[in-house]
Amino acid sequence: MIKIKNKSMCSGCHACVNICPKQCIAMASDEEGFLYPVVDKEKCIECGLCEKVCYAINPCKNENLPEVYACYNKDDAVRASSSSGGIFTLFAELILNLNGVIFGAAFDENLVIKHICVDNKEDLHKLRASKYVQSIVGDSYKKAKELLENGRVVLFTGTPCQINGLMSYLGKKYDNLYTQDIICHGVPSSKVWKKYLEYMEKSHGSKVASTINPSFRAKTFGWLNYSVKINFENKTVHDETLKKDLFMRSYLSNALLRPSCYKCASKGLQRISDVTLADFWGVNKVLPEMFDDKGTSLIFLNTEKGKRLFSEVQAQCVFKKTDVDTAVKHNSAAYASPIKPLNRKKVMKNMDRWDFKVIHQECCKKTLLDKIQRKLKRISKS
Repeated sequence: MIKIKNKSMCSGCHACVNICPKQCIAMASDEEGFLYPVVDKEKCIECGLCEKVCYAINPCKNENLPEVYACYNKDDAVRASSSSGGIFTLFAELILNLNGVIFGAAFDENLVIKHICVDNKEDLHKLRASKYVQSIVGDSYKKAKELLENGRVVLFTGTPCQINGLMSYLGKKYDNLYTQDIICHGVPSSKVWKKYLEYMEKSHGSKVASTINPSFRAKTFGWLNYSVKINFENKTVHDETLKKDLFMRSYLSNALLRPSCYKCASKGLQRISDVTLADFWGVNKVLPEMFDDKGTSLIFLNTEKGKRLFSEVQAQCVFKKTDVDTAVKHNSAAYASPIKPLNRKKVMKNMDRWDFKVIHQECCKKTLLDKIQRKLKRISKS
């Protein structure tokens, strides 16, 4: 029986929920808004499968270092609507052309971010672009397995912990499965996102428009200076850069992240996903010929399947091979967990009674010890 004794060990990947033969495990929200497994002991038969698929107990490993590329889509329209270089769309369209399906994170009708399955190009836009909230996997692992067993080609995308959870759940390799994760900074909860939306709706005197999903990474002011863009029913628009938007500043303060993010078991340069996609931060410094401020993707090809997948879309890309050291020079999130701020406990404890402006103000306060922590981290990298 799965037991969460230390929340920093659980990423909320849902593998235990999907594997339970008696469906006696449910994900329940804690006071911070993060989901954790809860077992109905009356139904549990002590089969041990939930513990077997928990990658925190049984880590997933890949011994090989990846091939690394800077890359962007030749289609400017796709690139403009993507968070970085528009490479996910190329992979996804390739899979759809094989009568395959794509699993990824999308907004639902209440702007909650959940994993869904897409089997057509018309709906592919739902999965495009970064979403800086932990998506709810639900029974996506189970659905993916059913499709794989029926011979469908599946591309499953998500955070590294979600891909680790999927592979632990499946328990074996499938020739018709492709997996793609991201370089993940960390995830806040749906509760944090909801608090932000409530504050924004109050500030604008209007509900968020139901026909246009919010964008965490709009390129109104360029790729490097990306913005959070939200359309409201009263036709007003919020479009503020990462340096001004309250959600993005709070998120980047690291005070709102899931406990497991501070000791992430899924970070590293040797990943079990076939492909890792990310923004190639610092490309303007290390590979300036690949920079035009429209978005450049960083691609890690972690497996032979990942290399084959990339070879199929190269004709539609501008790309340049590089090395791991160059790629991660300005992308420490690939291998290093964020430092937990000392004020995190205070922020989370008062989440329910503060509005988001106060949450933001508290998140962005830096104590002397916080500054020392960050300085020591910078010294350790140099």
